[in-house]
Amino acid sequence: MGVKLVFLGKLADLAGAPEMEVDAPLDWGSLVEGLDADLAEAIEGDKVRLALNGTVLADKHTLDAGDGDEVALLPPVSGG
Repeated sequence: MGVKLVFLGKLADLAGAPEMEVDAPLDWGSLVEGLDADLAEAIEGDKVRLALNGTVLADKHTLDAGDGDEVALLPPVSGG
């Protein structure tokens, strides 16, 4: 089954798709290692947040996703 990654905003552009599936289990290190270098660099910044199954993580480095989980990568929000 795996872990579903959901990319929003400019992160979807960098990923080349709004979603992708990766093998479980997934922690922060394996997430970063499994992504294209430009996308990995973009998500490492302090402004990008992660949500695990709809709950935003206070510290993205604590990511611990398993089979069937969804991880959303949330870029900074700009307003106008």
